[in-house]
Amino acid sequence: MKRYFSTFILCYGVWILLAGVQPVELITGVIISAIIALIARNIFTYELNWKFPINLLLYIVWYVPIFLVELIKANIDVALRVLNPKMPINPGFVKVDSKITSKLGKLTLANSITLTPGTITIDDDDDGLYVHWIDIKGKNREEISYNISGKFEKVLGRIFQ
Repeated sequence: MKRYFSTFILCYGVWILLAGVQPVELITGVIISAIIALIARNIFTYELNWKFPINLLLYIVWYVPIFLVELIKANIDVALRVLNPKMPINPGFVKVDSKITSKLGKLTLANSITLTPGTITIDDDDDGLYVHWIDIKGKNREEISYNISGKFEKVLGRIFQ
């Protein structure tokens, strides 16, 4: 029942964001979300807890601005590399250590890394993510991990732990 309710809440939240808050849309959203939640309740493995609204608020207010700043900086960096071919690059695969244990937190970290230009998350394991980076900066794994995900992980660790 908890999975059904969690799936329903997430589906309905997405419905409201996409469709609006007109009475007909709200009623239609309840019906559609209930049907989708009934069908998909055994597919999804997450469950919302009492901290979900707080975490969502923290995510929107605290994490999104940090992500947007890093996204802009990465876009400028890649654009400069494209416009100036003499600019050095040092591409390669690195393992990024992560202390985030929740699946949703690790997924958010991996997606944040992938969405910033110049990096793509390839795989994950229990203690980290494997990332291809256009310009590896750092001398050891700790420094490299911080350069790729340090700002993201500091905030996401507090939200998803």
